[in-house]
Amino acid sequence: MSVAKVIELNASSATSIEDAVRHGLKKASETVKGIKGVWVNEIKAVTDDVGNITEWRVNLRITFIVQ
Repeated sequence: MSVAKVIELNASSATSIEDAVRHGLKKASETVKGIKGVWVNEIKAVTDDVGNITEWRVNLRITFIVQ
């Protein structure tokens, strides 16, 4: 039987939502071992004055197995 834990973090990217998720997962994996999944809880976009998206932001919930 295993026990899982969920942590929540925010990540961003000027490129895309997928890039923001990848960046957040990569950063979390530097200190968290046994990551099993990610849930994109929220997506936000930052815009400039004329409505162009300048940055994508995601709120992630990352699940990992407790050792």
